[in-house]
Amino acid sequence: MNERILKTLEFEQVKNQIQQYLTTEQGTENLRQLTPSSDKERVASWLAETADGLKVQRLRGGIPVPKLNNIAPHMKRIEIGANLNGLELAEVSRVLSTTSEVVRFVEDLHDSELEFERLYFWHDQLVTLPELSGQLRRSVEADGSIRDEASAELRTIRSQIRRSEQNIREQLDGLIRGKNAKYLSDAIVTMRNDRYVIPVKQEYRGVFGGVVHDQSASGQTLFMEPKQIVELNNRLRQQQIAERNEIERILAELSASLVPYRKDILHNAYVLGQFDLMNAKARFGKELKAIVPAINDENQVFFKQARHPLIDQEMVVANDIMIGEDYQAIVITGPNTGGKTITLKTLGLLQLMGQTGFPLPVDEDSQMGIFSEVFADIGDEQSIEQSLSTFSSHMTNIVNILDKFDEHSLVLFDELGAGTDPQEGAALAIAILDAVGAKSAYVMATTHYPELKIYGYNRPNTINASMEFDVDTLSPTYRLLIGVPGRSNAFEISRRLGLANQIIDSAKQIIDEESQDLNEMISDLENQRKATETEYLEVRYYVEESEKLYRDLKNAYSYFFDEREKEMENARQKANKIVNEAEEQSEKIIKEIRQMQLSGGQGNIKEHELIDAKSQLTNLKQAEQLKKNKVLQKAKAKKQFKAGDEVIVETYGQRGTLIDKVSNKDWQVQIGILKMTISEDDMTQVAPLEEPKARQVSGVKRGNTAGVKMELDLRGKRYEEALAEVDQYIDAALLAGYAQVRIIHGKGTGALRQGITDYLKNNRQVKSFEFAPANQGGNGATVVTFK
Repeated sequence: MNERILKTLEFEQVKNQIQQYLTTEQGTENLRQLTPSSDKERVASWLAETADGLKVQRLRGGIPVPKLNNIAPHMKRIEIGANLNGLELAEVSRVLSTTSEVVRFVEDLHDSELEFERLYFWHDQLVTLPELSGQLRRSVEADGSIRDEASAELRTIRSQIRRSEQNIREQLDGLIRGKNAKYLSDAIVTMRNDRYVIPVKQEYRGVFGGVVHDQSASGQTLFMEPKQIVELNNRLRQQQIAERNEIERILAELSASLVPYRKDILHNAYVLGQFDLMNAKARFGKELKAIVPAINDENQVFFKQARHPLIDQEMVVANDIMIGEDYQAIVITGPNTGGKTITLKTLGLLQLMGQTGFPLPVDEDSQMGIFSEVFADIGDEQSIEQSLSTFSSHMTNIVNILDKFDEHSLVLFDELGAGTDPQEGAALAIAILDAVGAKSAYVMATTHYPELKIYGYNRPNTINASMEFDVDTLSPTYRLLIGVPGRSNAFEISRRLGLANQIIDSAKQIIDEESQDLNEMISDLENQRKATETEYLEVRYYVEESEKLYRDLKNAYSYFFDEREKEMENARQKANKIVNEAEEQSEKIIKEIRQMQLSGGQGNIKEHELIDAKSQLTNLKQAEQLKKNKVLQKAKAKKQFKAGDEVIVETYGQRGTLIDKVSNKDWQVQIGILKMTISEDDMTQVAPLEEPKARQVSGVKRGNTAGVKMELDLRGKRYEEALAEVDQYIDAALLAGYAQVRIIHGKGTGALRQGITDYLKNNRQVKSFEFAPANQGGNGATVVTFK
């Protein structure tokens, strides 16, 4: 895009608003280099990144990118062999630790199965360097100071320094207390030239002996290093020099360790800057209630309820701005201070923002185009230095635009043809619009000339528009009216302000009939528009009422079905209760009859007679309770269990197999290795599981002994992934008939080893387990023996 349009439409101010949300210097640099693009694919990727940023902002509060300084100069220095200081290394360490944190954050999003368009693309470009990051973190504090843990030598030196300082202070404390206090200006220990001294009065300088390092301004106090501690100070000084040398060595070593990874570190910083920019665009969009528009394939623009981003969002008036579908040229007419220029700038600025990937302050379902260039001639650009009048300045700019624009351009003209004779200016404006239209470029122009109102009616692909003016309040409403040309309100305003009707009538007679007819036509159009708007509001009211009634009916319909299901469930429960009671009574009767038979009281009762009696009771129950109840009949049909059926036991949520019926409604069920007595009411019959096909899992092929290895290597695996593989491997090893296997888990932090130990303790198939012999991995591997 040309630099002039960016300045004219105040594009940099939008970037400044976004910049306040950035936290990294790299993000600021990425934003600084960002300019509108005419490459559709690039714009689409930028908008996708903004959409991802808004989604993360909504779901997780944004990507965790802290304040980061620019490390590019640091990487340049180590590339030429220089060493970094502690603060510079701390800044590099901050980039590496932030990289790891962002990687974990994005992986968590991925594990949550959240979909993004570009977030994972940038995540895949991050390179984590855990060993290097850990080394820097152990060696350098956030403020750049070198930690004791940076090396064993440094730890020893600093321990010696602390002991030396303590000895010196103890010696000096003994000197400044008691009888020696009268020789001192103050009973304190201080430092001069990096050596410990005490303030001695001038006249007593010979009492302590030693070296004078400084004196007060009056000369009455001497800062002396007593002879007793000269040797201790010398030793301390040597230790401090050794500390400085060791720190320089550590800095050199750490700087050298960065050299092989400098490109990865630099790219990490760039990617973090991109994440920071995504965050900033999302926060900017949230502040403006902005959205990511769609790109129209036909290059049509439809900004729904568009708002200028640089105007207070509580005060700005939103307007629908559309161009490209039904017309390619919009001519906005009307008086000054009505909002014509702001509407012009809103269209241009929002299009520039969209082609830079920024969110737009428009409503949902808005669409944008992709223009190769956006040109604008806006404002009074009179140049005293170039001795150009307003008209000459405008015309110079227009000539430049006409030389460069094409059919993929958007052209904005403010007060086209102004600054010269009205008749000539109107003719020039029409000719310029025709020239732009001849190349099928999109154009929006504002003007005062009434001739252009007629132009808007007569030219194809051209439409009139105006800014609404409230005659009652004598003020503009800043609403854009597409299809209605602006009209002069001078007569109405003058009448309301008290100008005599006679003068107004005389003025009307002076203007030509054509202009008066045009104003009357515009007035009629406005009246029709207002009537249509009133009818629309009325229709909208009835539509909303209809929608409300539909929602109420839908809710009532849903409530009806819910209540029906509840009643049917109650009926099922009552029916089942009756059936159970009848079965219990029948069982009781049969037991009594059988008891009578066994006791010999009724020797003539045969077994088949007992079965017939039971069948009759059962048939009677079905005839009375179930014949007319289809729901219970279906439920009864589902409860026809037999030995060998597979069922789900509802209470435990486990699958089991029926073994034998132990009573009228109870079955013995095999659940895993357990056998339990379960009621039929607590079981649901299910289809048997299909035999799983053999599949390769982490180096273990089920059903194929040759594919199962004698050991499982889990090094480098994540904790949850490793435990899942152990579970699958143990099963496969048991199927393969192995008596003993080895699991290699490494030493590490010990978390994985402990997790595997806990698992093996709870596995019933494991007879014993122990760490491997020293020559086979020691406590980095576990040998498992099966039963």
